[in-house]
Amino acid sequence: MSPSDGVATAESRMVLGQPDEGELSPVGLIVPGSLPVRPPPLLRRWTRAGLGRAGTTPAREFVAGLTTFGAVSYVIVVNPAIVTVAGPDVRSLIVITALVSMLGTLIMALLADLPVALAPGMGMNAVFAQTIVVKMGVPYPTALVVIFISGALFLGLAVTRWRARIMQAFPEPVLIGMQGGLGLFIAYLGLANGGLVVNSAQGPQFGSMHDPVVMLVCVGVLLTPVLLAARVPAALLLSIAATAAAGLFVSHAGGKPMTALPARYFDLPRIPTEQFLNLDFGDYFRNFGKLLPITFYFLISGFFYTGSTLITVLRRGNLNGRNGTIVYERRAYSADAVASVLGAALGSCAVGAYVESAAGVEAGGRTGLTAMVVAVLFAVSLVAWPLIGAIPQEATAPALVITGILMLDIVAAVDATTPEGMIPPLLMMLVSVVTSDLMMALCLGCFVYSLIVIARRQWQALTPMVIGLDAILGIYLVLMNVTG
Repeated sequence: MSPSDGVATAESRMVLGQPDEGELSPVGLIVPGSLPVRPPPLLRRWTRAGLGRAGTTPAREFVAGLTTFGAVSYVIVVNPAIVTVAGPDVRSLIVITALVSMLGTLIMALLADLPVALAPGMGMNAVFAQTIVVKMGVPYPTALVVIFISGALFLGLAVTRWRARIMQAFPEPVLIGMQGGLGLFIAYLGLANGGLVVNSAQGPQFGSMHDPVVMLVCVGVLLTPVLLAARVPAALLLSIAATAAAGLFVSHAGGKPMTALPARYFDLPRIPTEQFLNLDFGDYFRNFGKLLPITFYFLISGFFYTGSTLITVLRRGNLNGRNGTIVYERRAYSADAVASVLGAALGSCAVGAYVESAAGVEAGGRTGLTAMVVAVLFAVSLVAWPLIGAIPQEATAPALVITGILMLDIVAAVDATTPEGMIPPLLMMLVSVVTSDLMMALCLGCFVYSLIVIARRQWQALTPMVIGLDAILGIYLVLMNVTG
């Protein structure tokens, strides 16, 4: 998962975007918290001597890779369950998710030599499927172009010093609102998928406890945070597997079993080539005015999400550069951006670094060899697509609910002492969960932030970035009103 989707903390924003830094000790060992400016040649990185200089061993990197995969592998099940409403069938999405995760993590391992896994981003997949395709009616191939272009722009920023300027100019209350809104939206999707929330003439209501499936999902929602609190390895994956297994003995009110076993558990994957390069640039540019703000939404959220995730993960292993900077920063950002571009070309929503990679770092992972192990395991999972495809959406509901709740840790960063620090993020969260319209939440958050700083005459907060974003979102609202 990516619970830090969309936002860097106040501390991390101070250091994001600065140059790669690092130094070697007089005896050639890497000083803790300070690494070389660029990774050593590939053939020397993962030798026993090279790993020794990084303070690790091959066995430790292997165990760390297993640990990280256990923490992030739930995405192979959850991502298809979210994105399938946009059109592609679940079986194709399982293969695409595993393939993109494998390639993205491999790129991070080889390019940046960091123990960080990449996969389709939680939160961004919901915006992609529910907001762009379902709510706005954008065709799937056109929506993929949004991801492709935002990734290409991200790559352009990653290799320049513009990333530092953007980090400093963007209002933090809006970023907090983006992550909090995404968290509430994902949690709501989990409740809805599990039947815990149903729509009625009186509005949303709790599901019927006479339905055994609803009762099972409710138990899963109660027990999943217990697994996390007890630091059980692969807690979310275990939650999904246990709920799906229990579903073999539980039926819906109509008598249909919740989980049905496939004819075979393992098989060679059918590569969904129909989704490869399924990009409709013509339709994108015909609707450029409507889609440009959404493209910026993915660019901004992905940019800050990557930075905050990398800082969080690398800090766990004392792998940050001087003054807390992201080690191999340019390469790490570039790996993330390239993975998103490649993912869109293969039919996937936006790709991002996963904060669960911290589990592998805590297990001793210090280099890209950890990520290489994760990539190999994603490749192995491709043959398990029949078994993964048999997992019902109800089994993923507890993991979705808890993932969304974990993303709400950003609420602690809300500045309740000032109106511009408190009102925009909370308004964005409210609109996101009540309307499921994250773009409208972004519009209202940006507009109210600008109006408040103008009313308080805080002209330094009204940066060109804020003014430009307000203008783009204003045009977006006009075009949405005209075109319906």
